[in-house]
Amino acid sequence: MTFDQNTSAGYLINQLARLAFEGLRKEIEPLGIVPGQFPALLALWQRDGQTQRELVAKTDVEQATMANTLNRMERDGLIVRQAHPEDGRARVIYLTEKAKTIRDQAYRAAGDVNGAMLADLSEAERQTFVDLLQRVVKTFRGADLA
Repeated sequence: MTFDQNTSAGYLINQLARLAFEGLRKEIEPLGIVPGQFPALLALWQRDGQTQRELVAKTDVEQATMANTLNRMERDGLIVRQAHPEDGRARVIYLTEKAKTIRDQAYRAAGDVNGAMLADLSEAERQTFVDLLQRVVKTFRGADLA
């Protein structure tokens, strides 16, 4: 059996993810954030004041990875943690002013990376590509391999 990475969806998706990650890193580094923080920031920019468990569920990031990410974000002054009003074991994560003020610049940076990534596609192709990616992600989440 032969394997051709040029026709392997997994290989190509991994290659694209690495390129997108590096492009995003370059764009958001001046804002004082890194790509690993981006999923948590996106979730908190959509709804501030979530628990770590909620962030893990929304971002598909492993619990231990999220804990490390939040520790770094707290150290960097992007979030604060407060006691949960109803659950003494949980903490609620809130954005600081620093994190709130970079939101629009971070969105713009992500948009620029997406624009560069999809520059060779027509608007219809872009929409089809994103639609297909969403379907594949949804299907793979439900598969036993994920």
